[in-house]
Amino acid sequence: MDQADIPALLSRLASDEDAARKMAVFKLQSSINDPAFADVFISSGGLVILRRLIMTAGGNTLAYSLQSLTRLLEVDMGWDIFEGPAAEDLVERIVELIVTNPLVNILRGAMSILVALVGRSQSSSIAGGGGGPGSPAGMSPRTPLAVRSPGTSGFRALKPAVAVYPQFFELVIQQLQSADHALCANALMLINALIRDAVSSDGSQSAGAAGQSAAGKGGSSVIGAGEEWSKFIKRLQDLGLIRAVFNLLQSSALQDLAHPLLEFQSLTKVLLRKWREVRVDLERPEHRRALKGLHLASAPDRRPAANGVGGAAEDGDGGKKGSRRHNPEKWRRLGFETESPTIEFETAGFLGMMDLTDYVRKNEDGFQKLLLEQSTRPLHDRCPVARASLAVTMILYDHFEVDKSDLEDIRGYQALNDPKTHDKLFRPLLLQWSRLHTAGLHAFFRLWKSTGAQRDDFDKVAELVRVLVEQVIGQAGRTKDVLEVEDDLQEYDAARLREIQMELLELSFEDQWGPHLFQVRDELKHEALQFVKEQRIRCLLQGSWFTKPMPHTRQESYTKRRLYQPWRYAKLSHNRRYLHYADFPEKLPYEPGLDALTEKVDLGTISSVVSNVSTNPEVESAESDADQSPNSSTPTLRHNGAAIAKPTTKITIFSFSDDVGDTSTSTPSGGADTSTTATPTPAASTTPGGTEPKEQPVLTLYPLNHSLASEWLDGLLMLLSQAPITAETNKLVTLVSEYGLKIRLLNVRLEQMYAGPGAGGRGSGAGVVPSREGLDEDYYYEI
Repeated sequence: MDQADIPALLSRLASDEDAARKMAVFKLQSSINDPAFADVFISSGGLVILRRLIMTAGGNTLAYSLQSLTRLLEVDMGWDIFEGPAAEDLVERIVELIVTNPLVNILRGAMSILVALVGRSQSSSIAGGGGGPGSPAGMSPRTPLAVRSPGTSGFRALKPAVAVYPQFFELVIQQLQSADHALCANALMLINALIRDAVSSDGSQSAGAAGQSAAGKGGSSVIGAGEEWSKFIKRLQDLGLIRAVFNLLQSSALQDLAHPLLEFQSLTKVLLRKWREVRVDLERPEHRRALKGLHLASAPDRRPAANGVGGAAEDGDGGKKGSRRHNPEKWRRLGFETESPTIEFETAGFLGMMDLTDYVRKNEDGFQKLLLEQSTRPLHDRCPVARASLAVTMILYDHFEVDKSDLEDIRGYQALNDPKTHDKLFRPLLLQWSRLHTAGLHAFFRLWKSTGAQRDDFDKVAELVRVLVEQVIGQAGRTKDVLEVEDDLQEYDAARLREIQMELLELSFEDQWGPHLFQVRDELKHEALQFVKEQRIRCLLQGSWFTKPMPHTRQESYTKRRLYQPWRYAKLSHNRRYLHYADFPEKLPYEPGLDALTEKVDLGTISSVVSNVSTNPEVESAESDADQSPNSSTPTLRHNGAAIAKPTTKITIFSFSDDVGDTSTSTPSGGADTSTTATPTPAASTTPGGTEPKEQPVLTLYPLNHSLASEWLDGLLMLLSQAPITAETNKLVTLVSEYGLKIRLLNVRLEQMYAGPGAGGRGSGAGVVPSREGLDEDYYYEI
């Protein structure tokens, strides 16, 4: 609309005909966000007419009027409408519309105006403009405002109207459940603006609990104003604010409400940070009452009189004079380290006290039973309840990165368009702080009991709880219910938790020690390989029994069956050059010596070793379990009435030698020579005649189980300078090397773990720089 048309527009806005006013204000809302147009409109007296429409009109005319004022405020103009004696009536009219009007388009406009009005105090305090995280979405940067009269912005501007309509906050929070996403977003932005105004330093005096003022306390002080803003936040929480926003964070409407939800999440961190910054001080009545409530909730008179130091707080003279001795364990029995509990709140601040008192208030019976149970144990075995509560508070504080600055949170706005990032940006569980603290504290008690911890192990249990929080809360999806999270915290296996902790610790070592750790791993793996090689070869030196399958050829079957000997014993010679073996009709009760083993194979002539032993860890594990099962259905053979287990694995040794030893290569059912083949370099590649020699089997072994097969197959390969190939041997090598690494890491001090190796590298001997005290300048260099 052209600026020249403004007089005619104002005439129609002031018309007595509703249709003319409606059309004029409809056109006004689409043009008034142009600063040049708005400047002429204001200088022509348009604010007076617009105010009159808001005060008297209804229906769409009122909705368009509210939208026009909203857009005017967005360009940081038109603030004069809230100045002067009539400003209070205008604000009261807007609050009245929110409380009494059911039309969505009117409610949206009214809330947008209040968002701008409340947020003005925050944005104007930022030098050079820039709406900042507390500014309503869409508002342009502002220049510093001139000195304004008191009560024209922030919660101060709303206080008189809220006093007339005390149900205002309740109805605003109810709009968070509206099906209209725009109205829901405006309601949440208004709540965000009110909270930010309440906790801001320049609005501390106006942050009272809906009608109370912080008089005479020096409002700029955090402690002086803390009582008022905390009451205000408590009132909003009592009206169901947390549950309503939590449901929005888990709803499918997240994309439409992303900005105000992310701002509310940021404000929640601001509140937690502000509560932590409040120092626990016994000079403050509310803090003194909280500590007294903790003591009384612990049921001090129910404590067994014979336990602990002294007789507790019983009457010193039988109650005749009514005097009571001071209980020397008054606070230590609650889990504090000393009898000065305020000192122990230094780290967690008033936030730690809030969490502890909230837990005790909601679990008073369990708290008393826990203290009674702990009082029956020696002092060093007791779980310090209060210290555990403060530790869980700080674990949650660190997990949710409460100290992260607002600017870092705002960077998340850039990723809002990607649904894949929503689980990282939005943390609904942050709003369930109290329930998570209680569940984390119960998990602390459970881990303390299951690990048999003592007082000196407190930090170790706290680290386990930290890992538990990262695993359960950190990996919980945006839509996961808090009940499931609480159950997971209580049921997570302590042994698995310890494994995860070791894995994380190892990763931290790798980050800090990098190539040094890799070098140690390689050395330990080589040492483990040599250790396992010697173990496998010793199995061969000790010797083992093997079975032989019954021959099933038709030719000379009678002779072969008559000469069939089902047992074979093999053993490596002491010089490790020959493999001796012999067949026996039955398994002897003793181990035959080398003199009884009439056959032998020269290891130097072996060309390859072939086996059907599986190299797959899963297959080998399943087969080993089947071998050890008492109900195993392994087929059996019978020879002379004796039952012999039918072998399923086979190891065949091939050679280029003309002196062929054992040529029985019959394969039992289930055995196939396709699984494993290892070929060492043969001793001679050609025969004296120049022809290529033919590879022939010289010995076949049928191990009784997979463990024996793994020992002999890898033992033979290692004797021939080959790498082991079975899963069982490789698992053993890994196990030995990992144990070696852990043993070496036990010699590393805690400060070295995270500081990394010295500049001199491995073995540099980096340590404390020696002092020059007592030295003079009489020195020399030895080269």
